[in-house]
Amino acid sequence: MSADTPDVYDEFLDHVQQLSYVADAGGLLQWDQQVMMPEGGTPARSKQQSALSTLHHDLLTDDDLGEYLATLEDTSLDPEQQAVVREVRREHERARKVPRDLIERISEATSEALPVWEQARADDDFETYAPVLEELVDLRREYAEAIDPDRDPYAVLFEEFEPHLGLDTAERILGRLRDELVPLIDEIADSEVTQPRPFDGTYPVDEQEALVRAALDDLGFDWDRGRLDTSAHPFTSGTQFDARITTRFDEEKPLDSLSSTIHEFGHATYALGLPDEQYGTPLGDARDLTVHESQSRLWENHIGRSQAFWEHFMPTVEDHLSIEASAEDAYRAVNRVYDDNPIRVEADELTYHMHIVLRFEIERDLIAGDLDVSEVPAVWNDKMEEYLGIRPDTDAEGCLQDIHWTNGTFGYFPTYSLGSVLAAQLYDAAEAAIGPIDDAVRAGEFEDLHEWLTQNVHRHGKRYTTDALIEEATGQAYTADHFLEYVTEKYTGLYDL
Repeated sequence: MSADTPDVYDEFLDHVQQLSYVADAGGLLQWDQQVMMPEGGTPARSKQQSALSTLHHDLLTDDDLGEYLATLEDTSLDPEQQAVVREVRREHERARKVPRDLIERISEATSEALPVWEQARADDDFETYAPVLEELVDLRREYAEAIDPDRDPYAVLFEEFEPHLGLDTAERILGRLRDELVPLIDEIADSEVTQPRPFDGTYPVDEQEALVRAALDDLGFDWDRGRLDTSAHPFTSGTQFDARITTRFDEEKPLDSLSSTIHEFGHATYALGLPDEQYGTPLGDARDLTVHESQSRLWENHIGRSQAFWEHFMPTVEDHLSIEASAEDAYRAVNRVYDDNPIRVEADELTYHMHIVLRFEIERDLIAGDLDVSEVPAVWNDKMEEYLGIRPDTDAEGCLQDIHWTNGTFGYFPTYSLGSVLAAQLYDAAEAAIGPIDDAVRAGEFEDLHEWLTQNVHRHGKRYTTDALIEEATGQAYTADHFLEYVTEKYTGLYDL
């Protein structure tokens, strides 16, 4: 190919789109395994997933793709084309370093690990799960070493989920959250203020499902391009044409299903806000997990936990759950800081980040070889006591509660806190642009916020790197200032500090 070949970019783009379609097909198989697949389907599904992962790897490392990238290096491209080439080149160069058989082994291992984890959690049996976790840790170490044997393997794995902010940024942000939130949490624990608990009781699953569906209707979920199901661990999967939410229900915890559904709505809204015409290219794909988590945490916390939302939504709750409570009491209840909750996905807005710090420190030590898998339950419980003053009664409530390590996604957890921090920064920028968001939420009007997020975040796909997208959307560099100001003002008010 010569640099002046007019069709080279189109040929390159066709190759990239095939990559995307294969990845999306694999995503549908993963969704099906967690939502609808019969229990006995794992042996076949692991082979199917392995075949698709291998095909994706082959397409990504293909010599033709390397030739396209080399040619396009000397070709005049517009900014959007340059962004596509930048993103594909990064993935291509990383993938070429990873042996094909390692991709197959990782895919099969993670697929086969899922039912083992589900059963181990149900049985509170870490010993059964430990060999699986050990294999996954070894495979991920091997993966990181293949990409760059001279770097911190955890930093290499973190870049799978956040390639542009850097592990040093994650460590700085998490360190600041630990240093500034723990004293606030301690002050709240010493406060004599107790929050109302109007949601204590038992609520049938069908009534809770009707409620969360009503919430999705209210927020503007596009049912023509989305659906809601249940799974062991809530998640969102899909594209701008097909975004699938899952949640889970507990008859005694109706707020948890509502909160997790609104959280997943934020993820789905990001997917649905990506440009249709760019599907199959990096410009039609989300900008990694810090930004993705910012969308879910913005909707879950800044909207779903706001007093304005409960002033608007409480009548709907009363209709579905027959709860008689004031919007003020509901607002206080959903923002109660739990000093006795070991479960991350049920955690309040403040203690949540100590759950993330704990997981970050453990998985970093696992990957570094400084912590043996057999030590995980004890270290987990010790850190839980250090950061939150509680010890889980069981491993099912402790180190077995999350699916992430089972999926092989070491390095994912920090993005939850990074996304929460970004959510506050984006919320403040949106409010500066469109006016008081609480007034709109109180009136049940969410369209302006949707539109601002779509125009300033979603529609760009991966045109910008994470740091550049943040500056483009908010006018300033990434900072934890907005988040810490937000939670300090909110919780000092709630607890009369």
